[in-house]
Amino acid sequence: MILNHIWGLYAHPVEEWKTIDERHESLRFSLSHILIVALIPCIAAYYAAAHVGWNIGARETIQLAQSSAMVMSVAMYFGLIGGVVALSYIIHWMAKTFGAQPSFTQSLELAAYTATPVMMSGIAAVYPELWFVAMVFLAGVAYSVYLLYSGVPILMHIPEERGFIYASSVVTAGLVLMVVLMAGTVIAWTNGIGPTFVG
Repeated sequence: MILNHIWGLYAHPVEEWKTIDERHESLRFSLSHILIVALIPCIAAYYAAAHVGWNIGARETIQLAQSSAMVMSVAMYFGLIGGVVALSYIIHWMAKTFGAQPSFTQSLELAAYTATPVMMSGIAAVYPELWFVAMVFLAGVAYSVYLLYSGVPILMHIPEERGFIYASSVVTAGLVLMVVLMAGTVIAWTNGIGPTFVG
């Protein structure tokens, strides 16, 4: 069932949003979707950091100790899930401003399925060249934004014009959440919780 939604969001996104809106699966289903999809970038990042090493420009390969890579991957996993849940709370909180009255499950569905392309782009980390990962990640972000703009009017049951402003507000909130996660990472690293390098 989860894979059907993923394929549909890539093959025919508008029709898939309508299917998601008609079915309204349980909160548990939306959570299980994000719990599974969030594993993709974390496993790929662990493999790249601990077993392959990152190539950044002309510098030598950077590789982490396996224990350090595992800690960072687990932290990344919980950070991704926390980010999606926080975004769904923001979507739910902003809804009344735009004349929508979604349930929290609908807000979580919108956040979870919109975040799917960004998380799936994390598979690019198995080929840990910075330029390649950045290109795939930007493509994932672009498609996630497209999904958001196409999904808001359908799931929130509001006109497209209002949905455009609503989606733009969600994008802004998402960017703020990303900055908060990055700032948290920097604070952790400067306080001695940074990675352990090999070699």
